Amino acid sequence: MTGNSLEAAGVKKYGLALHTGSPELGLAISDFAGDSRCQTWNLGRDLATDLHQRLVEFLQPQTWADLAFIAVAKGPGGFTGTRMGVVTARTLAQQLEIPVFAISTLAAVACECDRKSPSNKDIAVQMRAQRGQLFGAVYSVNKNSGVTELFPDTVMSPEVWQEKLKDWANSYQLVEVDSELGWSVSSVLELAYLEWEKGSRPGWWEALPYYGQHPVEGK
Repeated sequence: MTGNSLEAAGVKKYGLALHTGSPELGLAISDFAGDSRCQTWNLGRDLATDLHQRLVEFLQPQTWADLAFIAVAKGPGGFTGTRMGVVTARTLAQQLEIPVFAISTLAAVACECDRKSPSNKDIAVQMRAQRGQLFGAVYSVNKNSGVTELFPDTVMSPEVWQEKLKDWANSYQLVEVDSELGWSVSSVLELAYLEWEKGSRPGWWEALPYYGQHPVEGK
């Protein structure tokens, strides 16, 4: 990415991204002009207790006042972790009076995989869901415009997903996501920045988690 549309009146601004959709916490920050960093921690059940402290430590030497926007992985992912991340992002955005971008976990995975191994193929992303089902989505990725949703994030049986892929008209790359998701946080930030450049400024109240399933059987 070129340029720095986050800079205003000579003051450098940053975007901050959180990924709490799995036990692997991912944080990323960038001014999109050469100053960026990303870090992950496999916190397991300590995610709930350690998130705030990790966030405060990671932000330094920047401050909250340096942020132009926040991005957060909205799911699908672990119910508790996803909710925690979205609530944290919403609270920060409300207090700082800045936009917050809620980015699909599967879209970020597609973007990250394409960045590491570019191809002209569509990217089909699947992730295990509860009760023997799968989350599936298909995206096309363009490094300048982000991801285009060709088949939206959907929870379904493995059989339905296989039929969807069998009938897919274009060539595609299948990416199977495991239980660790924090590694894709840099793409959560990148996709948010592309939306920022297009002029999008979503309010904190617009950031909603995507669970796909109710965490309790039968709901």
